[in-house]
Amino acid sequence: MAPALHAKSILAAQAALGESALWNPETARLCWVDIEGRALHVFDPATGQDRHYPTGERIGAVVPMRNGHALVALQTGIHEIDLNTGRLTRCVDPVTDEYLRFNDGKCDPAGRFWVGTFDLRRRAHIGMLYRHDPDGRTHVMLRRITNSNGLAWSLDKTTMYYIDTPTLVVQAFDYDDATGNIANPRVVIRIPQGSGGPDGMTIDAEGKLWVALWGAGRVHRYDPATGALLQVVSVAAPFTSSCAFGGPGLKTLFITTARSGLMPQQLQEYPLSGNLFAVEPGVAGVPAFFFGG
Repeated sequence: MAPALHAKSILAAQAALGESALWNPETARLCWVDIEGRALHVFDPATGQDRHYPTGERIGAVVPMRNGHALVALQTGIHEIDLNTGRLTRCVDPVTDEYLRFNDGKCDPAGRFWVGTFDLRRRAHIGMLYRHDPDGRTHVMLRRITNSNGLAWSLDKTTMYYIDTPTLVVQAFDYDDATGNIANPRVVIRIPQGSGGPDGMTIDAEGKLWVALWGAGRVHRYDPATGALLQVVSVAAPFTSSCAFGGPGLKTLFITTARSGLMPQQLQEYPLSGNLFAVEPGVAGVPAFFFGG
């Protein structure tokens, strides 16, 4: 295994709960959300400017759209947000339980938006993974989820990788790009007990998976073919929540973190918690998929 890398804090965001990092290759900006801060952020690493869009409610995920807008998963449903004005337009709200909120989400290679739920009262197995299609229809793809998190698709578009955090595994599914159907779930990566909870995830240009480990202050690179741990990135914030490749040549790995839930002593020990971090791990990522393809 390669020596551990150390990510650097690049934005003093002090987010309550940073999540859902995603690079927009058309605008050269990093989109990310602060769930409990109830805001969408758009960060320009070239200038250091971080634009802030208040959402008025918890926001779990963001994905880019071809019209220059973005799709965001809020507590009251999936909305389109105009990034010029901040105006929100609701598209659909499939969640009927007031204690469920959307968590991490991402678009598949065909431009469908996948996003799951998390229970604010921490009840197990009552969440779902949804697929919201560009034609406006929304489908329940998985049930009995506890904390829906990272998503990624293999480079050949035949496999979907998925994380339900408390299971401590990354699952793979056969994925049909034409229909969006998934089948044949199996475990491809196991996270040892005490190593943190698998949270956000991204894939690199070599088909390897990068997984943020909540509670461990790390991002791990794994080979999904063997389950082997290949690389470790340490982060000076224990609640590492999501990661995404971006920047020139997609060579920078951006990492979101959180402050919410840390005790005062932990915040004193890890004052950079909630900041945005970055590292160049020596491998590039792949472009994010846009809603609508």
